[in-house]
Amino acid sequence: MKSNEYKVIPVKTGYIKPNESYDIIIDNARDLLEDGDFIVISETPISISQGRLVDESLFKPSILAIFLADIWSKYLWGYILGPLLGIKKRTINNLRKLPIEARCHKEVVLKYYGLKHALKPASEAGIDLSNAPGTYVSLLPDKPSDVASDIAGKISNNVGKEVIVVIIDTDATYKFRDKLLTSLPIATEGIKSDLGIFGYLLGRFGELKGPTPLGVSRNFEIEEIMKVAKIADDYQTENENSMATVYDMKDVFDGEVDGVTIDMLSSIEHMPAVIVRKH
Repeated sequence: MKSNEYKVIPVKTGYIKPNESYDIIIDNARDLLEDGDFIVISETPISISQGRLVDESLFKPSILAIFLADIWSKYLWGYILGPLLGIKKRTINNLRKLPIEARCHKEVVLKYYGLKHALKPASEAGIDLSNAPGTYVSLLPDKPSDVASDIAGKISNNVGKEVIVVIIDTDATYKFRDKLLTSLPIATEGIKSDLGIFGYLLGRFGELKGPTPLGVSRNFEIEEIMKVAKIADDYQTENENSMATVYDMKDVFDGEVDGVTIDMLSSIEHMPAVIVRKH
């Protein structure tokens, strides 16, 4: 894929398993890289590599979690606030058919990230329900800027190329009154983060800029990082097995999400990263 300014090159791997090194991304990218490239990596394989998985079935939902799942998200957002604020029809449809397991999910959000994130109707705190086996979900990666720096350092030392590594989450960054912001608990420097529902609501009245860079291997102009992140995210959306939501996972594997195993996830090709090269 080429644009007027950039060339995009996919980096494909097998499924990166829990507590398995993410160095396979470096190994599979080494012959593709050139000095000055951006290598943009999705947050989920990094989180899973770090073992940041939580089994939601082990959580007993509180009264607050039940309210947030059954009333707040499913009905108030699914039928009133969502249509009123113009959120995507696909998101509205998913909210309207939230399963009972959503109660446990809300309890996990409350425990790890707090109420302001649990109040977000969907995609709360960047917790990823896709690409994880069974009833597990992956939390955001730990210290993503350090991970990005580690990967860039290994590429420099072992491959001999100087690149910029960016770790992104598909959850949105918005521009509101000349400020970049996101609902996510973390983001790279230059983006106001940890706003939860407040960031989500402000975003309804701002400009959608693209996915959120969580960590960058070195200081770099945020506008360029945002542009590169969006190019990478668009490419992955168009070209990878579509498993952005648990509903996509069910379609891919033709069965219940709870029955998805690591072997099943390993049976398909994954694209954890793309190289974005400026012409």
